[in-house]
Amino acid sequence: MLVKRALAALLLLAAAGCRDAADSSAARTIVLWEQEDAAVAPFLDGLFAEFKKIPGNADVVFSRAHYQNEDLRQQFQTASIAGKPPDLLLSPSDAAGVYSVSGFLLPVDELFDLGLYNKPVVEAVADGGKTWGIPMSNGNHLLLYYNKRLSPTPPATTDELKRFCVTRARELKLPHCLAFNQGEPFWLMPWLGAFGGWPMEGRAPTLDTPAMSAALEFVLKMRDDHITPAECDYNCMDSLFKESQAAFAINGDWALPVYERQLGKDLGVAKIPKLSATGRWPTPMVSGKYLMLSSALSGHKLDLVRRFVEFATSEKMQIAQVRQLRRLPALTKAARSQAVRGDPLLRASMEQVLAGKPMPMATEMRAVWDALRPVYAKVLTRRVSPADAARLMQKDALGKIAEMNE
Repeated sequence: MLVKRALAALLLLAAAGCRDAADSSAARTIVLWEQEDAAVAPFLDGLFAEFKKIPGNADVVFSRAHYQNEDLRQQFQTASIAGKPPDLLLSPSDAAGVYSVSGFLLPVDELFDLGLYNKPVVEAVADGGKTWGIPMSNGNHLLLYYNKRLSPTPPATTDELKRFCVTRARELKLPHCLAFNQGEPFWLMPWLGAFGGWPMEGRAPTLDTPAMSAALEFVLKMRDDHITPAECDYNCMDSLFKESQAAFAINGDWALPVYERQLGKDLGVAKIPKLSATGRWPTPMVSGKYLMLSSALSGHKLDLVRRFVEFATSEKMQIAQVRQLRRLPALTKAARSQAVRGDPLLRASMEQVLAGKPMPMATEMRAVWDALRPVYAKVLTRRVSPADAARLMQKDALGKIAEMNE
């Protein structure tokens, strides 16, 4: 009997030891899910390796999983409901609205010094009086790319753009002049802002406005004046610019490394031309990529994750990100560094950020996108007039928001 009791005690101790080891291992493991391009993976893995070099961090284990954007949304929500979420997400700000309302994220206001980061990029992930992520990069914005071999300088205004397109572009026998993704309303937003509009105010859609009608009319007129192709999606725009079949392209800052490799010294970057009709600069939506903390974090694990986030957004690693990924840093000190100011392309990209507006993070914005997209497509095929489209967009957005809130 004594032998059996002793053996049982030993087994219990062994089991407890295994549990303690497992708990200890989990407490020193950081699980991160992301939806980045494959080119970003080496930077992230290098970031993990640098953090492990800090004294006391050698035993930290990193687990990184990649998902497509929509898959990341679904998987994170499913995992959070099941009580097994990752510790961190690296994601654009628009997803944070759904996550925060569901209670899946920790607000970061009391965990970090948000004054260290560029104010607009922090505002883009704020909702309900709280901030829901720490910015890794600043931007995710549209800007003007130009081929210096075709146009040594960029047009400063839309009137200058039109003059180039009807004269010099024809002399060069260019098939097209300016290309942008006409299939996505994200590319409509800069022009909407230049006419004095915006898709949301607070949590309410503001689509049935003269500004929206004017922006839609302007896009149609650019096609009629042969400034842009009759129709063009993202792949069309990207190919036309890469192949020097268009002098200009409006694309996101994410395309900068690709275009640099393709065009080399012939690549130029500038702000989207000022709208001559109003004298206003177009206002692309600005956000960034954010590290978002799961609400399941607490205690020592939360402290470990917090220290990693601070390291990932430190001046040293922000500048490393600039050099490796050509992304604008979110940390104010890094944004003022020579790595940005001394680079003409990044400096121009930062000027465009300053002319932009924060992307709305409210969950209602997803309903607005869903309402915009099909009606915008009908405008481009002239099945709906711009004025009617603005009214229909507003009606559909309000209906989708009501369904969402049922």
